[in-house]
Amino acid sequence: QFDIKVPENLSKYIVNQGSIALDGVSLTVGEINDANLVTVWLIPETLERTNLSSKKSGDLVNVEVDVLAKYVERLLAKGDKK
Repeated sequence: QFDIKVPENLSKYIVNQGSIALDGVSLTVGEINDANLVTVWLIPETLERTNLSSKKSGDLVNVEVDVLAKYVERLLAKGDKK
């Protein structure tokens, strides 16, 4: 299990069973709670082939959210301007 606290401005793009990339590794979100804590489960293959196994509490991690959510947000914003 790998837990990461994400900034509030990113949490709106993250949903359970959605996609997230941590340090460039594409993963499936197991859970996200109201405190913006995201949980992913890492299989041994992922731990062996990535740098995620070396991460320690407090380490910085690059977070990329699902681009589809950003597209939807942009389309909805454009719709509001009509």
